[in-house]
Amino acid sequence: MGRRFAWLGVLVVGLAMFLLVYRTLIRTQDPNFVPAMILIGASVVPATFVTYVASRDGRWRVPASVVTGTAWFGGVLGTVVAGRLEYDTLRSLGAVPVLAVGVAEEAAKLIVPVALVVILPRLRSYRARLGGAPRVNPADGVVIGVAAGMGFAALETMGYAFVSILNQHSIDGVERLLFYRGLMSPVCHAAWTGLTSAALWRWAAGVPHGGLRFVLTFALAVMLHATWDSLSTPPVMATVAAISGYGLFRELHRSTLFVGDAVQANSP
Repeated sequence: MGRRFAWLGVLVVGLAMFLLVYRTLIRTQDPNFVPAMILIGASVVPATFVTYVASRDGRWRVPASVVTGTAWFGGVLGTVVAGRLEYDTLRSLGAVPVLAVGVAEEAAKLIVPVALVVILPRLRSYRARLGGAPRVNPADGVVIGVAAGMGFAALETMGYAFVSILNQHSIDGVERLLFYRGLMSPVCHAAWTGLTSAALWRWAAGVPHGGLRFVLTFALAVMLHATWDSLSTPPVMATVAAISGYGLFRELHRSTLFVGDAVQANSP
């Protein structure tokens, strides 16, 4: 039961740390606290949501070290590769089409999930959770995807906050940016990468028509991403968020049912 609500502890502690740093920064006007404010502010919601997804059935199937590593390496590699692809496209075409940005970022965020779909089933700690058999568990693809997407979102938010401070020469509005991007991250990068990674893992597990479903899911993620970036009006953003959030939580529900059936089947 404690693991099921671990996300609540992460949220409460994270918010307390952010408020402590933020109030100290406002009181002292010491710029040394700015990096800590950005780091904590950009990470609280991603860390909370990843913890929630990883423990949604009350147990840790994917090792915590793997989830943390996925968020870290997925975020770093995703932002670097996406940034390089977008830069090369800008040099060759003179402008970066919104659709190209969506393809670049959604593909870059899949680097770590693609690697883990091969590596993770061979880890002893993971096999022990699945009864010792070296196999791909489709239910864990969404956890890996959400972790990679949230790592990407956190690093991207840090970049936006840093640029905002440089442009305005103050921290005015940065806390609102951190709040807004933190609130939207579960229905943006986390949802898109979580759904695509889940489809990838189902394909790797041999689910019928898995390849076609992966391609269609990736295309949907790119379209939602491009729509979010190009038509940033409240009605459109609300619609994209609703579609993305519904898809992600539906996939989480399916994954929970899959785990329950597998546990029941393996029970004596």
